[in-house]
Amino acid sequence: MKGDQTEGSKILGEKDLSNKIQRLAAQITERHPSKLPYFVGIHTRGVTVARRVLDALGESGSTVALGTLDISFYRDDLDHRRANPVVQASEIPFEVEGAEIIIFDDVLYTGRTIRSAIDGLLNYGRPSKIELAVLIDRGNRELPIQPDYVGEVLSTQRLDRIRVCFSEHDDEDSISLISAS
Repeated sequence: MKGDQTEGSKILGEKDLSNKIQRLAAQITERHPSKLPYFVGIHTRGVTVARRVLDALGESGSTVALGTLDISFYRDDLDHRRANPVVQASEIPFEVEGAEIIIFDDVLYTGRTIRSAIDGLLNYGRPSKIELAVLIDRGNRELPIQPDYVGEVLSTQRLDRIRVCFSEHDDEDSISLISAS
């Protein structure tokens, strides 16, 4: 699939993205019918996914605390990055020790971001359980990390990129594939 290298080919629009958020909310309530775990979103778009899932849960999600996590200093590739990371505040407004937690991210690729998030979260305490919710699982894992909740699975090539746009950050809701070929 060829397209503009910066914009890519739009593969999911606003309605599709909304349906994927609804799918995540349904999967989570199915597995946790009586009490929802705490939510932790990875900055930036993982936080947006978590907020939108909370909104989709409506009243049942109204008592769920939402934390945010910046993983910049937990990454194993800091020496290889061209630009310095943009650091954002982490805020965990609940006791992590013994808690059940769902980590949210927009795209799961190699697994390294999630490994970094787990490392960062463990600095706050030892949860009884950590689950993973992702909007897009694009495969090509480098670490043995698998999501518990998935909005959509997309088959991609290793050098392809997935661009997730949310109206909160990008003026539109869409998901595009930027093909490397």
